[in-house]
Amino acid sequence: MDAQLNLYDTKTRQKRVFIPLDVGNVRVYVCGPTVYDRAHIGNARPFIVFDVLIRLLRHVYGAGHVTYVRNITDIDDKINTRAKDRGIAIGELTRDTIADFHDDIDALHCLRPTQEPRATDYVAQMRRLIDRLVERGHAYVADDHVLFAVNSLPAYGELSRRSLDEMLAGARIDVAPYKRDGLDFVLWKPSRDGEPAWPSPAGIEAEGRPGWHIECSAMAAAHLGERFDIHGGGIDLAFPHHENERAQTLAATGADEMASFWMHNGFLQVEGRKMSKSEGNFITIRDALDVAPGDTLRLAMLMTHYRQPIDWTAKRVADATVLLRGWAASIGDLPDAPDPPNAAEADRNVLAALCDDLNTPLAIARLGELAKAGDRALYASAAVMGIDLMRVRAQEAERTAAGDPDAVATVDKLVAERLAAKAERRFADADAIRDQLAKMGVAVKDGKGSDGAPTSTWEFT
Repeated sequence: MDAQLNLYDTKTRQKRVFIPLDVGNVRVYVCGPTVYDRAHIGNARPFIVFDVLIRLLRHVYGAGHVTYVRNITDIDDKINTRAKDRGIAIGELTRDTIADFHDDIDALHCLRPTQEPRATDYVAQMRRLIDRLVERGHAYVADDHVLFAVNSLPAYGELSRRSLDEMLAGARIDVAPYKRDGLDFVLWKPSRDGEPAWPSPAGIEAEGRPGWHIECSAMAAAHLGERFDIHGGGIDLAFPHHENERAQTLAATGADEMASFWMHNGFLQVEGRKMSKSEGNFITIRDALDVAPGDTLRLAMLMTHYRQPIDWTAKRVADATVLLRGWAASIGDLPDAPDPPNAAEADRNVLAALCDDLNTPLAIARLGELAKAGDRALYASAAVMGIDLMRVRAQEAERTAAGDPDAVATVDKLVAERLAAKAERRFADADAIRDQLAKMGVAVKDGKGSDGAPTSTWEFT
């Protein structure tokens, strides 16, 4: 591929050439879900965005040379509260919610990560990391808590570039008399009765549990090392989560950086308003999938550049539906489209757009041009963005059949006519009928019946 990969780095506020630390192992960490409830459509945005990035990286460097880690947070106050409110065990809540998350994200056709660590499996690593921070003078014990001393690290604030007042306002500071500084954040805290608890670090006798930020530092280091290529997530995580995560990692390792690139997608609102249950516009991924299939939702999400705010509207989904139907019709006219698509056939202009900081709107415009031209590169190019036009065509065929009670009868009639044409050696007519069926999303398989007579079966593909 000729295009040079350029990505925007939140820390430097620049779009820079991406050069992996190790071309044989490109390493990416993306913050995953906190599993207390079904993920909403805003949560879906980073999973789709970074899925496109992973697909692009695998296209450029090879599927076996990209390590993708996306964690699961299964220790959290919200989890404890939700389990208590529902009167179920915490383990039952997290197990069921993780299953729901996988169902939803699979339906959006997001690739599973190389590793999907769960916080509860890495508490020992978190304790060791906290002990190291205390030993190096970057953390202190107070009232059975361990807190990170923000003023011990001059690099604190470099990622979000906020003033002290902005950081204090944005951190949702817990007023606590044991804090040395208002910005100091919790690495470890005591557990209340009925909450998950582990032996504490730093010589604390009471059992406790880790804070949120330390979880990602420990899991990222366990699977990617202390320095890796890309750290991703929503812009809402840039501060305080990623700022704090970066700070504790740098303080523990003495390194000058944790990730070469910090990438963040923009906010999402619904029909022009911030999404919330009180506004009546709260949409889960499952709600969205009840309206449109995963490929359509992916396209609707990617029609706006990932760093820009996005307004999730019914019109956006309708527009994506129309585009996909047109593309699927175009791909239906292409002979012998391979399944899966041949990545080598991807259009260079689509790839160039994606290599320009994931410029998906430009890539989508180019896909439209390929569709109009009937270019077979359309199929492979859409696949780089995680959109399978063969799958879309099959879904359209099923939709047509479901909405037209005569559709099955029509296909049966055409299949019978083709069989008769073959028997009469009118092979040109038989081939024409096969092509007509293919455009309808129907695959025909020839065989023989128990009496040896020619037969044909069919299915929507």
